[in-house]
Amino acid sequence: MANARWPVDSDSAAATAPRKTKAPAKFKIAMTVNGVHTEREVAPWTTLLDFLRDYLDLTGTKKGCDHGQCGACTVLVDGRRVNSCMTLAVMKDGASVTTIEGLAANGSLHPLQQAFIDHDAFQCGYCTPGQICSAAGMISEGRAKSPDEIRELMSGNICRCGAYPNIVAAIQQAMAQS
Repeated sequence: MANARWPVDSDSAAATAPRKTKAPAKFKIAMTVNGVHTEREVAPWTTLLDFLRDYLDLTGTKKGCDHGQCGACTVLVDGRRVNSCMTLAVMKDGASVTTIEGLAANGSLHPLQQAFIDHDAFQCGYCTPGQICSAAGMISEGRAKSPDEIRELMSGNICRCGAYPNIVAAIQQAMAQS
């Protein structure tokens, strides 16, 4: 009897019905992003990367691997370089965040942005925002003195196109200017 319908026990049907659960609480966070104070409510699992891209429409920061391995999502948080895909937005409540969009000032490119253009330090450009933010953080750390040190301290930022020699040259130019 392929078309036979079995009687449904109302108690067992209720037991297998999906339960209605209350949505998790959202958290109100406040931070300064590129010099502008902002407050939003976010789900607790919202990454800083998704907060920047989806809540603030700052799409310069790229989602590369989403595992903290490529550096495409690097931004500066309180002046330190951070992989925004591995950082929860709620963890940075009260912080100051700088993205690639916030580096230029008064209509002039940041010295690193200009150096990347001068040295053709990008091909496809996908990694460039993360490379530039990471380099800005590295320069402010003051630890890189040689090309080898630059390469080591920038090793968390991958360029799939292989523009590494030009990236190092651009960073050296910007370091000379600072």
